[in-house]
Amino acid sequence: MGVASLVRVKDVSKRVRQPAVLTIEQFRQVLEHIPEPYRTMCVVAGCLGLRISEVLGLQWRDFDWDTRQVQIRRSWVCGHVGEPKTENSRRPMPVDLALEKILREHRRRLPSSLQSEWVFPSKRTGMPAHPWSAQRRWLLRAGEKVGTMRLGLHAFRHTYSTLLNEHGTDVKVQQELLRHADIRTTMNVYTRAVPERLRKANSKLVRLLLPTGT
Repeated sequence: MGVASLVRVKDVSKRVRQPAVLTIEQFRQVLEHIPEPYRTMCVVAGCLGLRISEVLGLQWRDFDWDTRQVQIRRSWVCGHVGEPKTENSRRPMPVDLALEKILREHRRRLPSSLQSEWVFPSKRTGMPAHPWSAQRRWLLRAGEKVGTMRLGLHAFRHTYSTLLNEHGTDVKVQQELLRHADIRTTMNVYTRAVPERLRKANSKLVRLLLPTGT
């Protein structure tokens, strides 16, 4: 028996677990099992399709309430401020009025000691909260309760993408809302306004995810 016959090659594809994708009803049910501020964190991730590092990297100055958009300027990874994943990741995102309302309420709930530049500060440090403790303490349990195994924070971005597609959003609009890397991206992404077609597609999804009256 040769040496090669004794070597087992693991099937890497089987070890790569795809993030869960939630239905609209599951999304709403999950939120019922997650306390604040993590609930609002999940709402932002689900309604904007942001990566969790981008959600944690949000600062209040990134929001322009007059034009109802948010600029993705940084990420927060392992306790450090970093750049967004790609230049295309910096493109502005539309902020629906329903999501704006939730964010303003979240800011009002923050104690005076946490009224800082960060949208999701930790009670212990004042810097962005650590995401994995929320995943271990709340998301995994919430996922089990709604019938979704191994629910993680990245599931909200996958859910955003899937729902855009299921509800007939143009492929190009999907790409722009998800801010996937594109060789045509130039520095003008820092200042350009959110096109109306992107705002309409995003608002349609937000109104599906957030119950009427939220």
